[in-house]
Parts: sequence; structure tokens; C-alpha cells
Amino acid sequence: MITKRIIPCLDVKDGRVVKGVNFRWLSDVNSPVELAEYYSDNGADELVFYDITASSDGRKIFTEILSETARKVFIPLTVGGGISAVSDFERVLSCGADKVSVNTGAINNPALIPEAAKLYGSQCVVISADVQRVGGEFHVFARGGRDDTGIEAVSWIRRCVDSGAGEVVLNSIDTDGVKRGFDIEMLKAVCDAVNVPVIASGGAGCIDDFVELFREVPGADAGLAASIFHFGEVKISDLKKTLHDENIPVRL
Repeated sequence: MITKRIIPCLDVKDGRVVKGVNFRWLSDVNSPVELAEYYSDNGADELVFYDITASSDGRKIFTEILSETARKVFIPLTVGGGISAVSDFERVLSCGADKVSVNTGAINNPALIPEAAKLYGSQCVVISADVQRVGGEFHVFARGGRDDTGIEAVSWIRRCVDSGAGEVVLNSIDTDGVKRGFDIEMLKAVCDAVNVPVIASGGAGCIDDFVELFREVPGADAGLAASIFHFGEVKISDLKKTLHDENIPVRL
């Protein structure tokens, strides 16, 4: 049986890990290098590193901090932020990333995903979709959740997977930082639409939220969270023990 993954997320702004609510009101947390090393040593299955203002600032990701972070971890590392061309994939991978996450870059240039998949393999290409409800529909947002593209999210994610993306990170803007549970409705819709791993992101507030996620959405492959791990509200070891006790397969 395939084990469920637990993935801390490092949202990085100006070289520091930050956390907010609904993609806004950011507050400082810690050094990405120190946090990454801690999680690597304490049970995380993977790490996600987002340079959250690279796209909105129109710049490239901070490669020095990324390289230093990658040297400290011994688990898979997914990196995103400011990825707009195949050359960005090469640059990020050369800094130590295992997978590259793209959102705004794929919206602006849909050919980016098939080009990158051809060069580096689908397993390396992650579509990270920032999604919010608008008028009863799921819309994809660009530039770190700032711009409503008007694109219907589920069909967009399906197109990205069909063109070569090997994994989906579904970021629910509605539940981000609210700590009332994952967006089950949105996750079910995406898991039903694609046949690649789907990572649930946004809304985790306690251990029970992960239990609910994997019970209600068995197609979800992983749960991603930030603040509850960063501030010590949930320890990954305790979370995994509970999941194991609930007969949800995890790597202990």
C-alpha cells in the first residue's frame, strides 16, 4: 500500500520563512535553512520551498538560499516561485531541487509544462494551483494568489497533467491559514479529474484534519501544512503515530 506523505511548506519572502492567512498578512517565522534541516531530521517525507514573491516581483528565485537549504536536507525537495522558462527548471534543479513547481509561468506559457516534461521527465514537473471560489466556480489565481485569471481550476489542472505535469499541489486560498480543515470539496473534484499524485494544501489546524483528509479523500497522496508545524502546534512524529493508529499508511 502506498504511504501517505506529510510535507511541511516553507513560504520564503526576502530570505525568511513567513506565514499568513488567505495568502495575506504575512508574519516572520524563521530561517528557511534552519527549518528545512529540522524537518529533514524529524520525520518529514518531503519539503516544499516557495519563493512566494518571485512571480509578483517579476524576478528569479533566490538561488543562494535555495542551494544552502538543499545542502541541509536528505528528503525530496520541491521548489517553486518565478519559474517562467525551461532555463529556470535547469537553474533550480542545479541548486539541489528534486522537483520544480510552476503556477504563473504555466498560465502565461502553457507550452512550459510539456517542454519541461520532455527534458526532465514528468516526475520533475509539479503544477501548483492556487485556487479560490469565485461565483460558485473554482478559479485559478496567478502571482501568488493576487490575480484571478478567470480560468476554471479543475479543467486547467487536468490539461496541465495531460500535457506532462506529474504531480499536483492544490493550494486552497479559501482555507489557507484558517486552520479549520482541508478543502475536501475542492480536493475531491481534482482527485477525480487526474491520475497523478495530488498534494492537499491549505487549512490544516490539527492532527484530526489530516485524518479527515485521508479518510474523506483517499485519492489524496499527501498533506501539506506550514504554520502548525512551524509554531510547534503539531509534531510530525505525533501526527504520523495517530495516522498509523487510524490505519492510514505512513512512513514511521
